[in-house]
Amino acid sequence: MSRQLKLGAFLPGAGQHIAAWRHPDAPAGGALDFEHYKRLAQTAERGLFDAFFLADGLAANFGGRVGSGVSEKAVGFEPVTLFAALSVVTKHLGFIATASTTYEEPYGLARKFASLDHLSQGRAGWNLVTSAGDATARNFGLDRQRPPAERYERANEFVDVVTQLWDSWEDDAFIRDKASGQFFDPAKVHAPRHRGKHFAVEGALNVARPPQGHPVIVQAGQSEPGRELAARTAEVVFTAQQNLADAQAFYRDVKGRLARYGRHPDDIKIMPGVSVYVAPTEDEARAKLQELNSLIHPEAGLALLAGLSGDVDLSRYPLDGPFPELPKTEGIVSRQQMMVDIARKHGFSIRQLYEWVATARGHWTIVGTPAQVADQLQAWFDNEAADGFNVLPPVLPGSLDDFVELVIPELQRRGIFRTAYEGSTLRENLGLARPENQFVARREAAQSAKAA
Repeated sequence: MSRQLKLGAFLPGAGQHIAAWRHPDAPAGGALDFEHYKRLAQTAERGLFDAFFLADGLAANFGGRVGSGVSEKAVGFEPVTLFAALSVVTKHLGFIATASTTYEEPYGLARKFASLDHLSQGRAGWNLVTSAGDATARNFGLDRQRPPAERYERANEFVDVVTQLWDSWEDDAFIRDKASGQFFDPAKVHAPRHRGKHFAVEGALNVARPPQGHPVIVQAGQSEPGRELAARTAEVVFTAQQNLADAQAFYRDVKGRLARYGRHPDDIKIMPGVSVYVAPTEDEARAKLQELNSLIHPEAGLALLAGLSGDVDLSRYPLDGPFPELPKTEGIVSRQQMMVDIARKHGFSIRQLYEWVATARGHWTIVGTPAQVADQLQAWFDNEAADGFNVLPPVLPGSLDDFVELVIPELQRRGIFRTAYEGSTLRENLGLARPENQFVARREAAQSAKAA
């Protein structure tokens, strides 16, 4: 079979566009409506998507000062809880939930994701984030967010502890022999006994080894430490680029770092975000974008830019004036730089920038017919810019329906997207190997060295 592109579906509440909840066909309270999410998950599975992805935050961050112009993304379900429920009403779709290495602890997180992997029979993924923002820090007993270097140092140790915890039990450790009364083999349990700078964890995890060995590890950082963390630990990288050249540079840079960690380029899937406005004609597709942009409340637009540019209050600047110089952020450095670069490149005012960004938070946006959309996706896929895409439907459920009904058949016709799921687990469908238990690997290596 020829190389096949991978697709994630990023499906938050009413949709990706900042004004999606105001669209007449969107559920205004979709972020807290299980039946809505059930429909989205089943539609994504019908479209043969690899996974349902949800970002997550740890602060309300409404944005609007008096309850107007806010985004419905300010409130919503905790993703692992939601995905545990959705796993029961799906059979093949993977579930990638966001969880923080900055404000969670390794033992609790490892247990939560191992449980989701068991409940879904091997369809869980963890989107590793190093949560930024002072509002989030204040919810966890801090006055200010930790600096980026400290967040990434903690994240690296965090991943090491979590993977040790997932490997606490060998795959065949549980005998459960009723006749003898032996429940497990003590030789096949491995307590991490970790003592590091940020964490001390004795182990072992009180959940058996996950069906996938480890839930798929996903990462979205684009900064230098983010790329290095991805190269060392991630199996899928969600990224944001605006053009083919930038996407190729990122793709080659991250894949080029893998060898220093003994990894192969196929061990990681690069999946840029893309927001798609598709219709039978290009004019109809553009009308969909224009309709959503007309619904943006200025306060919501300013709050969106503030979140992406380092919590800078832009309300003191004229909306139709130039985008100002920004103070250096301790938050999401790569996103702040992206906002500045986009504004300078296009000469955007503040209003023009938030209208541009509102489509997909700075991700790539395609507007056109099914063939035009497929042409652009295939160009990135065929030219070392992407192994697949994280699709960000502007308004839900309509934009997901459009993609499944119009774009998926076009990709299948070209022979670059599946017509049936390849396996039963998220790893199998993504083409990722099941990781060997690290404690077993060390034991076997020691035995081989002794025998030699």
